[in-house]
Amino acid sequence: MFLGPLVLLGRVVGSRLPLVSSRWSLHLHPIPRYFIMSTSFTNDSIQTTPNLENDLQGADEEQRELMGEQVILVSPDDEIQGSASKAQAHHISSGLLLHRAFSVFLFDSQKRLLLQQRASSKITFPLYWTNTCCSHPLYSIQEEMNDSIGVIHAAKRKLHQELGISPESLSDSDFHYLTRIHYRAMSDQVWGEHEIDYILFVMKDISLSPCKNEVEAVRYLDREELESWISQSKSKFSELRLTPWFRFIADHFLLDWWKYLGTDSLFQVTDKNRIYRASFS
Repeated sequence: MFLGPLVLLGRVVGSRLPLVSSRWSLHLHPIPRYFIMSTSFTNDSIQTTPNLENDLQGADEEQRELMGEQVILVSPDDEIQGSASKAQAHHISSGLLLHRAFSVFLFDSQKRLLLQQRASSKITFPLYWTNTCCSHPLYSIQEEMNDSIGVIHAAKRKLHQELGISPESLSDSDFHYLTRIHYRAMSDQVWGEHEIDYILFVMKDISLSPCKNEVEAVRYLDREELESWISQSKSKFSELRLTPWFRFIADHFLLDWWKYLGTDSLFQVTDKNRIYRASFS
């Protein structure tokens, strides 16, 4: 199976983000410079590593197909560098290529947050609970290449695919872009995430029809219930697992942002121009 062209090759020169841990801290350190080689290849010249192919064997057919989608590779400053298949970007053989992503936090009129449990068929973080929707804008869709505007276009597409939320029920103005998070996290020994994650808030009552191949379960939680979940998930005896990006955002931002939900004050406590970088404490 051909997983698509890799349109960027490069190595990091300087420090590298460590793997995710249960202990997070914020580091607003200067961004190390990356050495980027922008090189294009034809389909015939691409060699997919045997390990990647082997690690996709036995995966759900629909999820394998989605791993061929082309994500947007970026620099640490979130500047577009090229594209790679989702499989290449998320496989340890590539070193986990930094790419653009988004996380939607959808609240209803009672200010409850909609969470989803990722389906057992997912290749990364199966059966983990997370925010409403997490995915990627695609390099192959021109409308999704335009920073936060493109990310909102991608979010509407994926909310429909994963949760059955009609694109017509959400306007672009329903989405509020707050900030970006740069993190790196391993799902297991071969698959992981390395993303600049755009954080989007939505407050609206919607109808759901989740896709079973994407979503195992959904649940609305109020602020106090989520605090209890976070506390429970930190116990080594707990079977409740939260995705690392959701855990980080909840630990450092979400509970404070929640207080300002639906008010203009929300935009006074967030920074659209900053990229927060998650690291070990």
